[in-house]
Amino acid sequence: MFSGVNADDGHYTLAAMKQTHTPANLDLKKDEALTIDWDDGSRSVYPIGHLRRLSPSADMRELRKSMAKNPLTILPDSMGSSGPIVATGAEMVGNYAIKIAFSDGHDTGIYTWDYLHEIDPATMSNGLTKSDQGPSHSNPLGLGPTQ
Repeated sequence: MFSGVNADDGHYTLAAMKQTHTPANLDLKKDEALTIDWDDGSRSVYPIGHLRRLSPSADMRELRKSMAKNPLTILPDSMGSSGPIVATGAEMVGNYAIKIAFSDGHDTGIYTWDYLHEIDPATMSNGLTKSDQGPSHSNPLGLGPTQ
């Protein structure tokens, strides 16, 4: 994310990721849910399966788009693991996100505070996120096929 052009030398400067929502407290119960008490006094509870299904990683965004277009989409082998998905670990990413590792081996999703607020199960209306509705990962600028 660029903050703009510096008037003196014309160079772009990198701005810190400013989050609209900030957690006051995080509680991860690895086999149940991530509970977040937000700084505005609200609380969100994210079942582990919900977090895994809505991972913000590029491969999961593409899978959700494919499934929205074709409910018969073949799932990756890791999605068919036996037993319930649990969180196996988590780590903070700076002061703007959390990275969660899951029992099926998936660990590439970085959940920003704003993204977590967006996918709150209590307020989410459909299975697609705002980023899922954007251009395809194979066409990130939305320019269409190359000629």
